[in-house]
Amino acid sequence: MTVVVGYLAGKSGNAPLHLAVAAARTLQTSLTVATVVPRPWTTPSPARVDAEYAAWADQLAADSAKEAKCHLDALPDGVQVSYLSRAHRSVSGGLVEVVEEVGAELLVLGSSANGGFGQVVIGSTADRLLHSSPVPVAVAPRGYREPRGGALTRISCGFPGTPEGVELVRRVAALADRLGVRLRVITFAVRGRTMYPPEVGLHAEDSILAAWEEQARAMMEALRTDTVVNDDTELQVVSGNGWDQALDDADWLDGELLVLGTSPRGGVARVFLGSRATKIVRYSPVPVLVLPA
Repeated sequence: MTVVVGYLAGKSGNAPLHLAVAAARTLQTSLTVATVVPRPWTTPSPARVDAEYAAWADQLAADSAKEAKCHLDALPDGVQVSYLSRAHRSVSGGLVEVVEEVGAELLVLGSSANGGFGQVVIGSTADRLLHSSPVPVAVAPRGYREPRGGALTRISCGFPGTPEGVELVRRVAALADRLGVRLRVITFAVRGRTMYPPEVGLHAEDSILAAWEEQARAMMEALRTDTVVNDDTELQVVSGNGWDQALDDADWLDGELLVLGTSPRGGVARVFLGSRATKIVRYSPVPVLVLPA
C-alpha cells in the first residue's frame, strides 16, 4: 500500500506534497509522486516532431520529479518516497492507472490555482477523479503546510442525517480508529440568502433552523446510542448565516481532515441543510477527503 500524490512542475505548488507526507506518515506507509504527461494522439506526423514531443514530455517528467524532491527534502524524514511518470491522454486517467498499478489506498491532489489562499478548489482533474477514482481522494487547500506534529490529528465526518450518512460515519469511525486519531461528527445548519421568501420573516427562519438543529442533535446522539460511534466521539452541530461563517465557527485543529461521502450517482453528495457539499468544500479551511460510495 502507498499514498499517491499527483504532481506537475509549476502547476500544483507544494500543498499536495505536504498533505501527502502527513497522510503517509499517519498511515505508516510510503509515498509515490506521480506525474502524468500528455500522450500525443496517434495521427501521422513527421518523425522530428514526434522526437521533439517525446523529449519535451521526458523533460517535463524529470523537472516535476526534481521539483517535488526539492520540496520533500525540506520536510522531516521518515517517509519513503518514489517517483513515477506516466504518459496518458488525460491526467485523471493516468492517475487512476498509477493508483491501480501501485495498489494505492489514497490519492492526494492540490487545489486549482484559480482559488484563493487557504481555499479548497476542485479543478477539472479533481472533479473527474471524484467520479472515477477507485480509492479515496484528498484535496489540499492552496498553501497548505504539513501539521506541526507531522501527522493528522483529528478527522471530522460530515453527517447528513440519512441512512447513507450513518454508513459513512461508520466507515470514518473505523478509519479514525485505525489511524489512532480523534473523531468528530459534524453537521451544519446554514441560513442561506434565499432560504425562504421575504414574506416568511426572520422569526420563522429562526424557528425552522432551531428545530432542525434540535433534530440534528437527536440524530447524532442516536449514532452513539446505536454504537456507530463511541463515547469519546465529539458530536457538533454548527449554525451560521453563511457557509463561510459556519465553517469558521467549527473550531478546526492543526492537522485536521474533513471527510465527505459521495452519492451513488457520483460527485460530492448533498450533505447539509441549505446547500450542497460543494459549498462545504469551497469554504473548508482544512483538507477534504472524499470517500467513494
